[in-house]
Amino acid sequence: MLLSCFQEEFLEAGCDEAGRGCLAGPVFAAAVILPKGFVLEGLNDSKQLSHEQRDLLRPIIEREALAWAVASCDHEEIDRINILNASFLAMHRAVEKLHTRPGYLVIDGNRFKAYPEIPHTCVIKGDGKYLNIAAASILAKTHRDEYMSNLHADFPHYNWLSNKGYPTIAHRKAVIEVGLSPFHRKTFNVSDPQLDLFSKAV
Repeated sequence: MLLSCFQEEFLEAGCDEAGRGCLAGPVFAAAVILPKGFVLEGLNDSKQLSHEQRDLLRPIIEREALAWAVASCDHEEIDRINILNASFLAMHRAVEKLHTRPGYLVIDGNRFKAYPEIPHTCVIKGDGKYLNIAAASILAKTHRDEYMSNLHADFPHYNWLSNKGYPTIAHRKAVIEVGLSPFHRKTFNVSDPQLDLFSKAV
């Protein structure tokens, strides 16, 4: 069972990101402050939920949270400052957008660049331990999925409607055959899917 928050002395925002491992598109981050005693059946790490479950939970989180915000860093920023720093910057932007300032941040993962004047704690697999991080993971994931689905209409050969920019074999094959789109991260290597088949054979 997930705990509501990491500590209760200060008003706490849970933070998480989505899209770090993608070949294309932005990295999205969310910050969520939940009310004390918040309970939502089915709320869990977004990776443990289906697309349909995440879409059902998102409007409830957005309606019932004390405050929430979603922000991103685009592919050009990712190429310029690297994906780790872009993930931190997207989280900072999400925190900046909160209409209620938190007194504490709890971050999913093992590293974070400190946000000015707000203490934080990093929690490995925190999205499976704390409800506020789980809520942030769902908002970051659903907002990013929506963004990539909207891009799909203009770039159907990459099948972003299905893979959302992640390096599936079909996505990598399309990049090799068609080339990069304007939304691909140029600093990310796209290996030949045939190499995967070869490595498994040996």
